Amino acid sequence: MAFTGVPLDTTTAADHVQLETYRRLGGAERVAIAFRLSALVRGVAVAGIRQRHPAYTEADVEMAHRRLVLGDDLVGRVWPDRELVDP
Repeated sequence: MAFTGVPLDTTTAADHVQLETYRRLGGAERVAIAFRLSALVRGVAVAGIRQRHPAYTEADVEMAHRRLVLGDDLVGRVWPDRELVDP
């Protein structure tokens, strides 16, 4: 499902300015922004896992993040010998 409306935390005018700015950027610039946003979202997710589970090792945090992103079925098939940890 594609989101087509103005975000709830943004005015219509601000949304218009942002869209016009993105349209003026080249493809490489838009891709770079997408990668930066993806890294930021991953960082927030990992920080949340660490906050909820301070005793987790780095390997536990990574498995919890994989479970969050990929789902139980795929994580279980790719890493069958690893225990599923709560995200």
